[in-house]
Amino acid sequence: MATESAATAARSFTVSTEVFTNPHLDIYSQMIYIVLSSSAADSMSLSLSDMASKGRMSVKQVIKATRDLSDHKLISHKMFKHLVGEFNDDRLSWAAKGLLTYFKANPNTSLEELIALSDQSSQDENSVILALQELKHSGYLDDYPELKRITN
Repeated sequence: MATESAATAARSFTVSTEVFTNPHLDIYSQMIYIVLSSSAADSMSLSLSDMASKGRMSVKQVIKATRDLSDHKLISHKMFKHLVGEFNDDRLSWAAKGLLTYFKANPNTSLEELIALSDQSSQDENSVILALQELKHSGYLDDYPELKRITN
């Protein structure tokens, strides 16, 4: 009976050799790539703790590994955002995370509105522009083409 359940749990999957030949990926990134490949049908439903358990690593290592895979274009940024979430992305400052939250609530925000809002806080225009550039560099402005265009 144990053999029968083990046989039904077995899966076949293909892994790109690029993950093993890329010198910038560590063993954790490679393992997460394998975990995602082996769960291809339901990889978008995996939680960080599921991936950590399957990859035998901590959640923090999973976040770093998925970020590395996204940076090297082995997984899409959209998949990275879905798996990790915006607030677990340690590349973003709190200012950038705050702007991102504001954009989600107000998707049609203009740069002029942001500058006007910055006058109501201790942050100056440069802080807002730096946070915008940070969001652009990390790929979070892809959902906001108007703001992405402004940062060019």
